[in-house]
Amino acid sequence: MKIETGFEQEISDPLGKKEISPLRRFISDFCESKVAVVGLSIICVIILIAIFAPLLSVQDPYDLAQLDIMDGRLPPGEVSGTGITFWLGSDDQGRDMLSGIFYGLRTSLGVGAMSAFIALIIGSSLGLTAAYFGGRIDSLIMRIVDIQLSFPAVLVALVLLAILGKGVDKIIIALVAVQWAYYARTVRGTALVERRKEYMEAARCLALSHSRLVFRHLLPNCMPPLIVVVTVQVAHAIALEATLSFLGIGLPVTEPSLGLLIANGFEYMLSGRYWISFFPGIALLLTIVSINLVGDQLRDVLNPRLQS
Repeated sequence: MKIETGFEQEISDPLGKKEISPLRRFISDFCESKVAVVGLSIICVIILIAIFAPLLSVQDPYDLAQLDIMDGRLPPGEVSGTGITFWLGSDDQGRDMLSGIFYGLRTSLGVGAMSAFIALIIGSSLGLTAAYFGGRIDSLIMRIVDIQLSFPAVLVALVLLAILGKGVDKIIIALVAVQWAYYARTVRGTALVERRKEYMEAARCLALSHSRLVFRHLLPNCMPPLIVVVTVQVAHAIALEATLSFLGIGLPVTEPSLGLLIANGFEYMLSGRYWISFFPGIALLLTIVSINLVGDQLRDVLNPRLQS
C-alpha cells in the first residue's frame, strides 16, 4: 500500500484503485448540486458585504449627522443635493437604501449566527445528557423539550421580548430560548442510536470517564445532523428577527435591521414608493433561501443513506 502525504491525500490499494480523501469526497458531493453552489456563493458575498459594510457604504445610515430629510423618498438612481447617488433610492428619513441593506445584513447575520451558536451549545449538552444517562434525567429533559416545542416560536419570542424589552442582546436571548429544543431533540435521537453501537460498548469496557465517552466518542458522531440543523436554524433566526423587528418589538429604531427597513416603507407601498420595502425584502429573501439551499445539500451529502 502506498500512502502519499499532503492535504489532498490519496491511497492506492494493490488492485490499483484509488480512494480519495473524505474532504475531497465531501466537496465533490456538495458541488454536484449547482443550485447549492450558487447558494453558497451568494452566502459568501453576503458575509463579505456584512463584514466590510462601513467601507462599501456611501454613508452611515444610522448616523443622524449624515442624513438629510430633504433627500427622503428619492427614487432609485437619484442624486442627492450632497452629490450621493442613491442607487436603490432612499427612505423617508433620507437614508440610502443600499447602505441600510449592508448594515442590516450585518445585524441579521450576527444575530442569527450568535443565537444559533449559543442554542447549539445548550441544546447539544442537554441532548447528550438525556441520551447518555437516560432514565429520569432523559424523561425530565425531553418533557421540557416537548413543552417548548408545543408553543409557536413567534409567540414565545413575543412574550420574552415583552418582558425583556428591545435590544440586540434581548433578541438573542429570545431566539436562543426558542431554538435550543431543536438541537436537544436532534442530538438526543442521534446519540440514542450511537450509544448502542459496538464502539461505545468497547469504550465502556476500557473504563473511560463519562466526559471522554461523551465528548470524544459520542459527540463527533452526532455532528453530521447537527450541521444541517445549524444551517436551518440560522435561516430561521434571521427570518424571526426580521419579523419581530417588523412588528416593532425586536430591535430599536437606532439599530440597523432589514425588518425595520421593510417596516419603514410598508405604508408607502400603495403610493408607488415600492423601493423602501422591496429591496430590503429581496436582500432578506436571498439570504434565507441561500442558507436553506446549502442546508438541503448538506443534508443529502451527510446522510449515509443517500451516499453511494
